[in-house]
Amino acid sequence: MNHFISVHDVTDIDALVQKALACKADPFKERKLGTDKRIGCLFLNPSMRTRLSTQVAASNLGMEAIVFNVGQEGWALEFEEEAIMSGSTVEHVKDAAPIFGKYFDILAIRTFPSLKNREEDYSELYIKQFMKYAGIPVVSLESATLHPLQSFTDVITITENFKEKRKPKIVLTWAPHVKPLPQCVANSFSQWINAWGAADFVITHPEDYELSTEFTKGATIIQDQDEALKGADFVYVKNWSTYTDYGRIYCNDPEWMLTNEKLQLTNQAKVMHCLPVRRNVELSDEILDGPNSLVTQQAGNRVWAAQAVLSEILKK
Repeated sequence: MNHFISVHDVTDIDALVQKALACKADPFKERKLGTDKRIGCLFLNPSMRTRLSTQVAASNLGMEAIVFNVGQEGWALEFEEEAIMSGSTVEHVKDAAPIFGKYFDILAIRTFPSLKNREEDYSELYIKQFMKYAGIPVVSLESATLHPLQSFTDVITITENFKEKRKPKIVLTWAPHVKPLPQCVANSFSQWINAWGAADFVITHPEDYELSTEFTKGATIIQDQDEALKGADFVYVKNWSTYTDYGRIYCNDPEWMLTNEKLQLTNQAKVMHCLPVRRNVELSDEILDGPNSLVTQQAGNRVWAAQAVLSEILKK
């Protein structure tokens, strides 16, 4: 593994899942693998679980993690090629990234979409420029369109919680929110579940909330949530804003919030969410605090997902 940007960087999803579960069973088995190695974690937007789990994972491997909040602690970076830097940006990524490549063995980056210009966001300019100029492996801690460590974590969590000799039915359902959110988690989850091929995958959302077919191709898409939930083994709850008329909220119907009543339509489904979650907006208290919730286990598995990825990169 040279980089970790999307599911396309993984040759065998199941093997990587087993690697993560082995890390969970014995967190310090590869403690010497990262000796005298450094990972630079650059954050262009806030983070909690991603930041902490990556630091813990690096520590478990014996690596030193150095965290840098680019927007708050460093110069404003320019990413456009041939830019005339007469505005607010102070340093170009083609000057900064090679220096990071000298300081670190792995570079982990978290960016975020503007939700204003779809073409710019979906070009993934920021992370691609770091990959182009840093000269070392780059790990995505979330980009403008994808969140691969989260989605890998989700596959790990589903694997842990489903032991039947059949394909589970997994439903990704849109949920209300108080503000427009990016499509990153929904895109990435769709991409990973489709690539995994080990589940019957259904996406449900109101009209006008279609995701890019680049990520959803292979899934069944239903706009009737009740119909989609029937027989589900796992329900992944997530809000996202509109893709076609980019970054907007059209519908915010509270009826789309998952409740125990709706859960009765499922096969006693386990419920997942990437966190943070708006309680009683996206998900009800009764779900989050109930026996069907996997959100705490899911968040805990973030460490093992990151550790497995870092281990594979270090070995490479």
